[in-house]
Formats: sequence, structure tokens, C-alpha cells
Amino acid sequence: MVIKNKPKKEMKKTNSLICKWAVGIAALLSPAVAAASSTQTTDYTKYVNPFVGNADNGHTFPGACRPFGMIQTSPVTGGVGWRYCSEYVYSDSIIWGFTQDHLNGTGCMDLGDILVMPSTGKRIRQWDAYRSRYAKNQEFATPGYYSVYLTDAKVKAELTAAPHVAFHRYTFDSADSTSVLIDLQHGPSWNDKQYHSQVNLCETHWEDDQTLVGHVQNTVWVKQDYFFVIKFNHRVTSHTVLPKAFDTEKGDRIVASFDDIAQGEQLLVKIAMSTTSIEGAKKNLQTEVPGWDFAAVKASAHDDWNNYLKRIDVEGTEEQKQNYYTSFYHALIQPNQIADADGMYRNADDKVVKAETGQFYSTFSCWDTYRAAHPFYTIVMPDRVDGMVNSLVEQAEVQGFLPIWGLWGKENYCMVANHAVSIVAEAYHKGFRGFDAERAFNAIKKTQTVSHKLKSDWENYMKYGYLPTDLTEAESVSSSLESMYDDYAAADMARLMGKKQDEAYFTRRSQFYKNLFDKSTQFMRPRLSDGSWKTPFNPSDLAHAESSGGDYTEGNAWQYTWQVQHDVNGLIKLFGGPKPFLKKLDQFFSLKLESTLSDVTGLIGQYAHGNEPSHHVAYLYAMAGRPSRTQELIREIFDTQYRPTVDGLCGNDDCGQMSAWYMLSAMGFYPVNPVSGQYVFGAPQMENITLHLVDGKTFTVKAEGLSKENKYVDYILLNGKRYNKPYINHADIMKGGTLVYKMTSVKKHDKY
Repeated sequence: MVIKNKPKKEMKKTNSLICKWAVGIAALLSPAVAAASSTQTTDYTKYVNPFVGNADNGHTFPGACRPFGMIQTSPVTGGVGWRYCSEYVYSDSIIWGFTQDHLNGTGCMDLGDILVMPSTGKRIRQWDAYRSRYAKNQEFATPGYYSVYLTDAKVKAELTAAPHVAFHRYTFDSADSTSVLIDLQHGPSWNDKQYHSQVNLCETHWEDDQTLVGHVQNTVWVKQDYFFVIKFNHRVTSHTVLPKAFDTEKGDRIVASFDDIAQGEQLLVKIAMSTTSIEGAKKNLQTEVPGWDFAAVKASAHDDWNNYLKRIDVEGTEEQKQNYYTSFYHALIQPNQIADADGMYRNADDKVVKAETGQFYSTFSCWDTYRAAHPFYTIVMPDRVDGMVNSLVEQAEVQGFLPIWGLWGKENYCMVANHAVSIVAEAYHKGFRGFDAERAFNAIKKTQTVSHKLKSDWENYMKYGYLPTDLTEAESVSSSLESMYDDYAAADMARLMGKKQDEAYFTRRSQFYKNLFDKSTQFMRPRLSDGSWKTPFNPSDLAHAESSGGDYTEGNAWQYTWQVQHDVNGLIKLFGGPKPFLKKLDQFFSLKLESTLSDVTGLIGQYAHGNEPSHHVAYLYAMAGRPSRTQELIREIFDTQYRPTVDGLCGNDDCGQMSAWYMLSAMGFYPVNPVSGQYVFGAPQMENITLHLVDGKTFTVKAEGLSKENKYVDYILLNGKRYNKPYINHADIMKGGTLVYKMTSVKKHDKY
């Protein structure tokens, strides 16, 4: 598959205008103001481009949000089909409106709630006739703020956000029948039929002539209840509910009209959301945005982002800085803290409860994020980790197992295995103790031993030592191998807690991967319940459970044969030693793959950087005795798979996993086995990166002599002393200090 690297003319034009705007602002500053600003904290947000990944299949959005906030208010250019998982594609020319919550970089449809669209002219139209063309040269985004000019509507729309509140500002260039469409039927959907039927109930009420409240329940990925308060700073002179477009619709489309808005005047709109109740939404609104100062909320959002982004200082080219800080930004959009200001939230059992710590996180794309995003959080966001673990455990105790893919406190059963097990066990291994370890381990144990209604069959798993393909609906190999890693994670936590019996039990299960390795083909291969191998067998055949079926998850045998993160040495032995293992890796990175799956992208041979099962594989060379090849591949991935452009991501960002891979690999290491607390060395890609740890310490990574030619590591110094291990421990990073890579143009340290 050819990676799409076509430049977007529109993006170039937008970037040019943004630069001109920035220069113009700088020119307006007096010398005194400029001097004063130079002494202030660095504005790290200037390196973030929210348009990165807005094209093709990156599925990111450009709108406004807060770090880990519930609200992501953003423009909508489409709502039907996989292309519109984030509801926005940069090349589109029409905006439907602005919705208040979004998924970041996922390949599935949900959220996109409460579409609002300012309008002028005829107030009552067809349901889809409020859309407007927009001016690309007047579209702008920065962390916490988005603006665009709607050319047909003749309105400048600006968006900012508090954690639970979207704040809009509309400036009308025409006073002709100003109005706002509030579309409660809208929601991103797989097809037109679902788009017009995904709302189960809708209740709205005008409390006064400035305030609309309501409750909507819909079902796309999960059954979602949201409650809202919409408050205007102008009096609504009339409001009309449009006729339903289809008889399957239950969501209202309301046109709120205003007669007192003059040309050039601004209409302010606050939209607060809650999972619990209208009263919960009101509390969120009063707590976070009690007044009408749009500029203050915008400034607060900017400062919030900057305070997080300043935890890392990087030195490099402008493009590298943009890639790095945009990655940092994407990684912090989720998990989302969905509990109300008073700590209440709606749980997996549809009950309104209080979060034990006052916060409850959801949007856990665990299959993706356990690999690098959560390890990244343990280093740079340790103040958030205990809260995430507590949330996972709370949900587990309600639904009976740890979240597979948690969304708005519910389970959507997406992907295979249950890598919340890894997230919890990793936190414990790394010394996090802000959660009840016994409760957490009980949740792990129940998750790994008690079958539930979907994607869980521990009886057959234990009977055969794998999930037989003839007794498993789909994804038998992937489900087995991924579960075996979780078994390892469970064993590690049991070991640290002194639970010897549990440790032995899960350790034995973690070795089941050997049962799926076919030595004759040297692949992890689907196996029947009678012990025979499934035939015919083509290791390049791609499978996707949602569409083409098969025994692999968004991948093939080539990609999944390396899914033994916890026992790479054991996997090497299965191949017969390092040399045949390395030979197979060479084939993997050179054998061309023709992919028609939207999830399998960013190809280097059979390696697919656009999908997560491949993310650790380049580092296996280093673990098998050929570090130079790891170092070459990391450079190639950096050069070909990441750019600060709208099409700069080769695949879904997947809730920050693609971004976390970039940030960790830029520092020259990666958590092949996250639970181990070890980060395998690759090669740094930036001259200097300093982590400002939460306890006031710093950890600095230097790449001395780094250049286009000098992509290999000569030797490493840790705090001035020669360092010879092939990995660095998490504890050593968190102590603070300096890690120095001496770079060279010569391959070093290869054993094979």
C-alpha cells in the first residue's frame, strides 16, 4: 500500500496565513511589551497544530478542548461513514455545524453530540439546509480555541472550552433573521439509516427565554445518556421544532431565533454537559463558566494546555518541535474525566454514583494505549495515573471485568483481550499506590478467569491452551496472544504482592503462546480444537473481524507472530536462535504487503506503523543482537510516517498511541513490555529533550553528534557513567539525571 503523502494546497495556504497573522501581531507589539513577553513562560502551544491528522484516516479533530476534559467542541464536515469518525475532514468545503464531544483519532463512530449552527436568512428550512461553506483562509486552531468564517451564513464562529462546558461566540455580519439550529438527532454513524435512528429518546424544555435544557439517549457504539444546558446571552424571541426528516427519528431539531442582534454584534452560547442529570450540567456550568467572558475562558484554556506542555522541553528543528508538541497535545486529549464538578457520574449499570476520588476517567482505548500512551503517562503525567487506575477498577466492580474499551462509563467491547489488566499491573509495578491493590488485583483476576458475554472464553482457553479457530467466532490467534500478555501482567502483579499461587497460575498461562507457533512455517498460526493447523494458510492474508473476518485483529500472521512482548527471549528460542529470528525480521520489513484495510497503513514491508500490533517490532532487532537495524528503522519511521501537516499521520492516532510512540522513540527508547518497567534502547531523534518531572527533578536526554548520517549509537552515558544495558529502567528515569547518546555514522554493537 502506498502511503498518501500528497501535500494539501489548502493547508499550505492556511499555514502561510497563520504565519502572516503571527508576524503581524508581533509587529504590533511595542518594544516594551515585546521585552516583557520575552521574560514570560514559553508559549509551547505555538508548536501545536490541531489540523495534523485531519485528512485521510488520522481521524483527529481541530476543535477546542482541555487536557483530559469531557468537552471537545469542534466543526462537523460530515457525519456518515468511517471517513467521519471525528466528523471533520480538512479537504471538505462545507460545515454542518459544531458538536460538543468527540473521539480523538479512533476508527469508530460515537459522540458528536449537540450540533449547533448559527445562521442568517430564512429561519425555517429543510433539516440539512443550514450548512454553510467556509473560508479556509479564515480557519484557525490552537489548543483550546478554534475559529472559522462561515461564508454562506455570514458568521464568524469561535469555540473554546472548559472541562465540562463548550463556549461559543458568533459574530454576525448580517442582521438578517439571525438564528441558531440545535440538532439533537445528529451523531456520527456508520450509514444513513443509523444516522436517522440512533436517538432512543429526546426530552427538551425551555426554562426561560435564554435557557434550553434536555436529556438525550442514543446508541451507536454504547448506549449513551447525556444531559445538557444551553444558555444564550441574548433573549430567544421564538423557537421552532422542525418536522422529523424520517419516521425513525426521535431527536429534536430546534431553531432558536433572535430579533435583537445587530450587524457586527456577538451572540454567546454556553453548552454544559453531564452524564447524570440536568442539575449536574447546571452545576458544571456554574462551577466552570459562571459568567460571559469568552476571552477569559479562552485564555484559561490556553494556560491549561501550556502548563501541561511545558513539562517537556525539546530542541530540534521547527518541524520536529511541531511534531513533538502536537503529539503531546493529542496524547492528553484523553482519557476524559467525565464525572461532574461534584464527582457524580453515570456508571456501567446506568446508576448515578459518586466517584470515590471525585474523578472518573473514561475513553480508554486500552488495546491501543497500553503499548505506549499509558507508559508515557507514568513518566510525564504520574499525577493522573492513580485516578485512571481507580476509574478502571470502579468500572470493573460494576460490570464484572476491567474495561476493554471504556466510553462514557460504559463498555463497547471493541478489540480483543483486556489490556486494562496491563495498565493496572504496570502502574503497580512502577510504584503507584494511590489505589487499593487488593481490589485492583481482584479485578484483574476476575477479568482473566471469569468469562463474560462477548470476547471471553476462558473455558476453551484453559482446555486447549489457546482459543481454537473452529470454536472461536473470529480473531482466535490475536485474542489468544493478546490474552497471554495480560496473563503475564497478572502474574507480575501477583508476584509483587506475594501471591505465589496466582503468580504460578498466570505465569503458566502466559507461556501458552508456544502452542500457536508453527515451527514449519515459523508463524503464529490458527489452530483447531483437534490440535491440527488450519489450512489453507497464507500469512499475508489480512483479517478484520468487523468486515472480512479471520483469525487476526486488523492484521495478519506476519504482524502477529511478534506479539510476545513479555517473553522475547522465549520467542527467539522458538525460531531456533537469534540468526533465524533476525532473518524472519528482515523478511518482515522487506516483503511487500498489499493492504485494502483502512486500519493497516504506514507500510514498510509487512510492518504497518498505522496500526498498533506493529509498534514494538522495530525494537526487536535490538533485543536480538542487531541494534543498528532498530536504529535505522526508527529513523525511517520518523522520516516517512510523521509530518506536521493535515495528512501527517499514516493511520488513526488512536487516542494518543501514535503520538506516544513518537515522543518516546524520539528520546531513544520504547516500552516493548510496558509492565516490566523497562524501555528498550533505539536511537534518539532530537538533540535535546528535558522532562520536567512532577517532583521538581529533571531527566534530560542528549543526542551528541546527531545528524542525517549519525543515526547510530556509539555508546551511552547515564549521569556521566558508561551505561551498557540494552534498556533503561523506569525508576532510573524518575530519579532524574542526564542520559547522553554519543552518535556515530558507523554501525556498532551488532552481534549478528
